[in-house]
Amino acid sequence: MDSKQMLTIVENYSRKIDLEDKEIKVTRVADRKSVFVEQVGESGRAIMMAEYKVDGTTYFAGYSSRSQTVYISQTT
Repeated sequence: MDSKQMLTIVENYSRKIDLEDKEIKVTRVADRKSVFVEQVGESGRAIMMAEYKVDGTTYFAGYSSRSQTVYISQTT
């Protein structure tokens, strides 16, 4: 997933618009997190999150190809 696709997903999440691609799940994580550890069974995988600004609000978001999930954390 490229940064343009991620920005579109974060914008849609921020503005409460349904995602067009229903195969991608969006999960909100704790505020101000820039790294999220995704648990799969007994192992974990670190998801590095990038900063995105939408309508004056800053979010961190990262994508897991394993679970096809975008994790979003609000910073402000």
